[in-house]
Amino acid sequence: MALLHVTFSKSQNEYPFLISVHCNVLQSNIKLSVMNHNMKINMPLHTNISLSMSAAALCIGVGSFSDPNDLPGLAHFLEHMVFMGSEKYPSENGFDAFLKKHGGSDNASTDCERTIFQFDVQRKRFKEALDRWAQFFICPLMIEDAIDREVEAVDSEYQLAKPSDSHRKEMLFGSLAKPNHPMSKFCWGNAQTLKTEPKEKNINVYKRLREFWKRYYSAHYMTLAVQSKESLDTLEEWVREIFSQVPNNGKPKPDFSDQLSPFETPAFNKLYRMVPVRKVHALTITWALPPQEKHYRVKPLHYIAWLIGHEGTGSILSMLRRKCWALALFGGNSETGFDQNTTYSIFSISITLTDEGFQNFYEVAHLVFQYLKMLQTLGPQQRIYEEIQKIEANEFHYQEQTDPIEYVEDICENMQLFPKEDFLTGDQLMFEFKPEVISVALKLLTPEKANLLLLSPEHEGQCPLREKWFGTQYSVEDIQQHWRELWAGDFDLNPSLHLPAENKFIATDFTLKTSDCPDTEYPVRIMNNDRGCLWYKKDNKFKIPKAYVRFHLISPVIQKSPKNLVLFDLFVNILVHNLAEPAYEADVAQLEYKLVAGEHGLVIKVKGFNHKLPLLFNLIVDYLADFSAAPDVFSMFAEQLKKTYFNILIKPEKLGKDVRLLILEHSRWSTIQKYQAVLDGLSVDELMEFVSSFKSELYAEGLVQGNFTSTESMGFLQYVTDKLQFKKLSVEVPVLFRVVELPQKHHLCKVKSLNKGDANSEVTVYYQSGPKNLREHTLMELLVMHMEEPCFDFLRTKETLGYHVYPTCRNTSGVLGFSVTVETQATKFNTELVETKIEEFLVSFGEKMNSLSDEAFKTQVTALVKLKGCEDTHLGEEVDRNWTEVVTQQFVFDRLSREIDALKLMTKAELVNWFMGHRGEGNRKLSVHVVGYGEEEEGSKMSLYGEVSKLTFLPASTLLASVTTITDIQAFTSTLNLYPYHKILK
Repeated sequence: MALLHVTFSKSQNEYPFLISVHCNVLQSNIKLSVMNHNMKINMPLHTNISLSMSAAALCIGVGSFSDPNDLPGLAHFLEHMVFMGSEKYPSENGFDAFLKKHGGSDNASTDCERTIFQFDVQRKRFKEALDRWAQFFICPLMIEDAIDREVEAVDSEYQLAKPSDSHRKEMLFGSLAKPNHPMSKFCWGNAQTLKTEPKEKNINVYKRLREFWKRYYSAHYMTLAVQSKESLDTLEEWVREIFSQVPNNGKPKPDFSDQLSPFETPAFNKLYRMVPVRKVHALTITWALPPQEKHYRVKPLHYIAWLIGHEGTGSILSMLRRKCWALALFGGNSETGFDQNTTYSIFSISITLTDEGFQNFYEVAHLVFQYLKMLQTLGPQQRIYEEIQKIEANEFHYQEQTDPIEYVEDICENMQLFPKEDFLTGDQLMFEFKPEVISVALKLLTPEKANLLLLSPEHEGQCPLREKWFGTQYSVEDIQQHWRELWAGDFDLNPSLHLPAENKFIATDFTLKTSDCPDTEYPVRIMNNDRGCLWYKKDNKFKIPKAYVRFHLISPVIQKSPKNLVLFDLFVNILVHNLAEPAYEADVAQLEYKLVAGEHGLVIKVKGFNHKLPLLFNLIVDYLADFSAAPDVFSMFAEQLKKTYFNILIKPEKLGKDVRLLILEHSRWSTIQKYQAVLDGLSVDELMEFVSSFKSELYAEGLVQGNFTSTESMGFLQYVTDKLQFKKLSVEVPVLFRVVELPQKHHLCKVKSLNKGDANSEVTVYYQSGPKNLREHTLMELLVMHMEEPCFDFLRTKETLGYHVYPTCRNTSGVLGFSVTVETQATKFNTELVETKIEEFLVSFGEKMNSLSDEAFKTQVTALVKLKGCEDTHLGEEVDRNWTEVVTQQFVFDRLSREIDALKLMTKAELVNWFMGHRGEGNRKLSVHVVGYGEEEEGSKMSLYGEVSKLTFLPASTLLASVTTITDIQAFTSTLNLYPYHKILK
């Protein structure tokens, strides 16, 4: 009989644990964690779990390090293939279809030494879902025909990753490892490594996939976590029954821990220059240390990263900001397989540089080395360690519930890494201060052991080397002799650098407040005058000492011109910069703040422990009231904004959205127009004039939720109006756009991608319904839910058009519609061919809808009702939903229950007619194509950094001869009717 351990434990440090059961599952020896939330024991205060969703995650202690040398990417490919049907459930997309039908979702990921699968589903379908999912690990089909098609999905995933600078950095970095070290493998896999080359070498991929599955998908490498409202006994019984068939080959687990120091090579301690895809200057300084996982109770790298990444006075970033050399700094270890595995641990410091910082990058590196030398000289500080420990402990003790699917994913991975008493806390808490452990890691962070990687568009044309898989242009050189000699000696410390002072923002009062007014189910308006209003709801459900405060400062000046929008972006960026140092202590103490340049106003969001939250909110309002912009800071951010807009426009999905909304929303300014405005030049005086007119006339709309009384909450709006002293709005500012009524025919807007080196294309086909009520919006959601799985099956699984294919319910400033999107590659498919395939899908979906059974209709309605009726897992979810009502000025706080009522009255005929109505004569259809670069499309490659200040419109070919092409958006929209402003209120 299997051994059963039940843990109801509380650690010595008073960190309450969730209940968990660990057992060996009969023959299989899968390590198991079962969580249930009926038990009345001392737990973290976040166990107000969603009753209707259940989740499971399984982690296999094998990843791409185990790829055979002649088949790079095989582990990742296998993770895809096990989804494609099993002996017990042979339907190719059967599991996805089952989840979609019952309001669930799933995912999987392959890392260097681990592969994780996870799903969630409505609780009453959990056992059946577990059984279907377990077949991935018991008897997957992996038929040969599916192999050929799924290679294309893996290849599309690789193509989508290619324009990512972070992935490019990883691949370049991996290529520096010693030959034969698994880090130098190509973990992604693509059509070349999994299809073309194997055919040339007579490698049977089908056979090798099955061998890999048999060798590595073994029960004794697996850890499983399940979470549901059933009793522990029931969950354990299910798991034993379902998973005991998972094969166990008894073979020793792959072990790479003897391949230490992979980067101890002459090539490592040099300067690498790289041409990035985005316009960005960045310096990354990296060390490869011995594996640090065993020190998880001390977390030495977390302690060092906390100090390196500090942004208060005396920090690296504070100094660099003052010189206008840097915009951001991130330090540490991300704990992904790339950063941390059994052969090494990475410690890296990445600094986003300004143009001037790029010119002085050696000086920037020197400042980092001076700070590290200071830390080495002073040694680990108990005061600082205990401060971090206290912050992490507060956060753990009062953490809000995460989604079950995310929680089980974390737990099953923790089970691979930590002993069972630390499954729930090993990745979150700092258990013990051991200065000697921290010192050992600190002493290794020296200039002579560091790798320097410098990214800049300026490097284009100067980088003769190419990374094999992502084609990244780079060069390598010795670190300049002057700096090499300086760093090898006993260089001076910088007197301006020092450790952070004690943090005044750490909460100490966790009392739950007594209400001073009647409790309400939804927010109520407790202040209302001509300069603003405040919505309020006391939290009596989650019962945590935290709160959320949000304000929308609405202004008529923002949308007046593209120039004003740019000035507004500049204003918000500089305000964030001005706040960075004074507000950093609050940020560290788990008080989060965010300033967003909204379309119609400035959005201020703060959240965290309520004890010190007003301090942070008032600090933000003070800096807003006394805004100033130094000339050097202004020019630094004006330059940066050019890069920001450029980096948005080179992404096909962002450009596609920009074009679609430029057509649909009247008087909307596009990112291209903003980019043009910033190129035309701006002055500090123009900025200050804009800020002055912005602050002179506002309407402040706020929402306070959580552990504040109504009296305390009123203080927030009072502070805003007293401090900013603005006048009431002279004209009402609508918080949405008017939308054009599309003509009753098919229009196509086809534009060239603005990233010259990118093969990725995007096709979106949009159908406009018009200004509709809540009932039709709910009907559209139901339609899209019906469409999701067939869309995936037709366009991705069978036609292999791309990795991302999806239908979307569109609410464009209150005007309803739906769309189908495919992200594809110009190296494989022409966008017009993709458009015809989307049309084929919609025809086949229409046939499916006409033969829809009553049972299938009811199942989908039930799934959507359950999704909408799902309890919020944490206060933030409730706040987000209520905030959407406030910021759009709709105030339908009970929208979900109204939608549920509407769903219960819907008929199958209504749904079918609704879809057919969009497909019939006179439909309002708009297609937007962003065309990538590749052999299936016209156009040649040029410089990586093309001109993005104007769109290149393309004509339609004979394939879409009947379609009307848009080649001048302004001319097209100026002739169209506008719908009135529309909100979905009833």
